[in-house]
This record gives sequence, C-alpha cells and structure tokens, in this order.
Amino acid sequence: MHEVIELINEMSPFLLLGFLIAGLMHVFIPNNFFSKYLSGNSFRSVVSAAIFGVPIPLCSCGVIPTAMSLRREGAGKGAVVSFLIATPQTGVDSIFATYSLMGLPFALVRPVAALVTALMGGAFVNAFAEVEPSVQPTAVSTCHNGERLPLLKKMIEALKFGFIEMMEDIGKWLVVGLIVAGLITVFVPNEFFAIFKDNTFMSMLLVLCISIPMYVCATGSIPIAVALMAKGLTPGAALMLLMAGPACNFASILVINKVLGKKTLICYLIAIIWGSIAFGIGIDYLLPRQWFTSHLIGGSECCHEEAGWFKWSCTVLLLILLLNVVRMKLTGHDHHHHDHCDCCDSCSDDACEYIVKGMNCNHCKANVEKVVSNIPGVESVTVDLQSGRMNISGADIETEKVRAAVESIGFSLETKN
Repeated sequence: MHEVIELINEMSPFLLLGFLIAGLMHVFIPNNFFSKYLSGNSFRSVVSAAIFGVPIPLCSCGVIPTAMSLRREGAGKGAVVSFLIATPQTGVDSIFATYSLMGLPFALVRPVAALVTALMGGAFVNAFAEVEPSVQPTAVSTCHNGERLPLLKKMIEALKFGFIEMMEDIGKWLVVGLIVAGLITVFVPNEFFAIFKDNTFMSMLLVLCISIPMYVCATGSIPIAVALMAKGLTPGAALMLLMAGPACNFASILVINKVLGKKTLICYLIAIIWGSIAFGIGIDYLLPRQWFTSHLIGGSECCHEEAGWFKWSCTVLLLILLLNVVRMKLTGHDHHHHDHCDCCDSCSDDACEYIVKGMNCNHCKANVEKVVSNIPGVESVTVDLQSGRMNISGADIETEKVRAAVESIGFSLETKN
C-alpha cells in the first residue's frame, strides 16, 4: 500500500497539470482544425496526423471513434492509422506523468517513439493497403465552436473537460494501473525477470504478447511499467509496454478491421510491433541503462523523501475528482445531457430513440452526437453515455442513415421498441 501511495504522490501534480492543458487544448483548438490537414493519401497527411496526435490526451477507447470520425471528414487511411498509433501512446498528461515517475529520458523517448511508429504505420498503409479516394468531408456543425464563447466561459469549459470529462474517461484505467502496480510489487518475486537476464529478446516478447491485447491508457500504463522495472524488467521492455499497451488493444483491432480493412489492420499491427521492438532494443543496447533507472522510486535515496504538503494537496484533489466521477456514475448523472448550445434546444415530443452499443467514454459519446447531427433532417441529438440512449429530433429521419453513420465510427445501433 505504501508503494501505491508513493506512486500517487509523485504523479498527482503532473496529472492535474496535464488535465488542465488537455482542457485548454479542447476548448481553444477549433473543431475542424485536425481534419483540415489530414485529407488525402499523401505522406504529408500522415506526418500531420502524427504531429497532431502525439500531444492530444485521448484514451485508448476514445481515440477509436475520433479517428473514425476524422475518416468520415476526409482524412486518408494512412493519416487515420497514423493518428490511431500516435494519439493513445502519449499525451500532455502522460508526458508529465512519465517525467514525474520515470524521469526525463523516458519522457523524451516516449513521444519520439509514438511519432516514429505512427509515421511508419501511416506510410505502410499508403504503400500497401487499398488506396481509396478520400472521403468527402461532411459539414461540421458550428454550434460548439469555442471561438464564439467569452473567455470566462472558455476557461470554465476547459476546467470541466479536463477535470470532469477527462477524469471520467481515464480515471478508471489510472486506478486500475495503480492497483495492478501495487499487486505486482507485492506478489511478483524480485527475481522473476532474472530468468530472462541473458535473453532480453524473450523478455520483450513476453511483454509484447501481454501488451498487444491489453486495454490500458497511456497514463495507467506508467505505474505498471515502473512496478515491473522494480522487479527486474529492462527499460527497453518497459518502453514496449508503454508503447504497445495504449496503442493497441482488442477493441481497436476489431474496429480497424471492420472499418478500414484487413490490409490496413496488418500494416497497423506491424508498425506497432516492429516499432516497439526497435525502440526497446535501442534503449537496452545503445543507451546507458543508468539514464532510465536512476529516477525510479527506490532507485535512489532522494526518492525516499517524504512527500511535501504540495504533493499531498494534489493527491487529495485528485482523489476528490475521482470520487466525483464515481458519484456521477452511481447516481446515473450525465453532465452532458443538457450541455449543448442554445441553437440546438428544439426537441419534439415524437423524437426518435435508439440504443448505441460500444461507447466507453465521453469522446465516444461526442463523436456519435457529431456524426448523427450531420445527417440531413436532424435538428438535435443527445446521447446518454451510461445507458447508451440516443434521442434525435427532426424531420424525415431515416433509421438506416442513422445506423450507417453510427457504424461508420465503429459502434452499433439498436432500435428501441
């Protein structure tokens, strides 16, 4: 338990800073900024997608519908895969958390690795997967254009997104990561990875087999990697966990295969696997191990210092925010239910109601609302994340068009009898 508390105290100030920056990015970057630069099947669009994806703090599940939405707005397949690989591996929140817990070298290498593997995956798709004409961009609603909001409202919206929505999206996985780290610390023998000390490749292969299907966010993977390194895992293998764990999971594999095709999926997996191996081997054999181990908790005397009042204050605040998320889930409160602009307030008594399956976070919900709102005839759409209920008002709404829109970003639709 002491190890888990120490992990939280080290991470909490940087996590809170990362959540704040995430909120500011969400509010001050226009809605159509990303899709504007990702159209076409050129390498330039792949580079743009990777650069945009690295700092964006999207969780492993939230990136899937976001990427599929970019595809509908005109992004090429290579750019979509580049975004899918770069975005979940890292973000402003996880970069700060990585620095706080694993040191500057890991914090620098991690976004570089995400960028390189994303470029590799996008280039593979453009070269070997089916090349299709770019999807015609759909009209983007300007109802939620942050530029029309006063500065005070923008800041409130930023705080709401960062400390409520983002916390709701990745809080569960962060807690899971900390619990897993604690269990590893207590139950995994200190000599566990010693059996691979003369065979680094086998150690990496073991981590890769665990990481590929595992569902963990970029921030939640950090304490797990730290705990495994404390048990003897090499820094290169730990980086593989930080890369492959968030970048790939069973859900993303199914969606990519369904929406983008089997060849695109193969290119996506090859880029993640070979990119992880290459960076893992590079760290273990080309760089001094001291760079990546000196900052670990337990690795130096300075790490045994008692946490000061500032860290404890951040930890308490983080706990309050997590408890607030739990409270909202237990009470079934959806803080987005009425969170739409005044121009979308119309709602008819005979509104269509559907059930959307597969949503896991607020990014999923936002992308469903966005893609359905672009269907001709739709006047307003609200989605409840907890129950999956979607209410649509408008004239001459065709269920098949709604189903096609929802399925195009990786979800399924059920009609409510």
